[in-house]
Amino acid sequence: MIRWLLRVLGLGCLAGAFAAGIIDGARSIGAGQVVLTPAGATAFWIAPKKMPLLEPFLAKHGASFLWDPAIVDVLMVPTWAVLAALGIVFVFASRRRPRSIGYSSRER
Repeated sequence: MIRWLLRVLGLGCLAGAFAAGIIDGARSIGAGQVVLTPAGATAFWIAPKKMPLLEPFLAKHGASFLWDPAIVDVLMVPTWAVLAALGIVFVFASRRRPRSIGYSSRER
């Protein structure tokens, strides 16, 4: 069940990465220069009331050291790259283990 859920999340993230890449490509063609949408702008577009609360939440719960070096850098990466990386991780986590070589698969 979890493998199926991870596979669906991974393929959904990969589809979202493809769509975000198409949108950025269309905007780049229209503007005549490369235009990349940062993940922070996409997250703010999805949840405009929750994003400003993220930094105080991390500071309150003792993880404020994550905000500046890690989360700010991730929020500056293009949306398609973040979604593609998440999708690859989820799809890779949902794959089956390869069979061991040298052992019989028949039961005795």
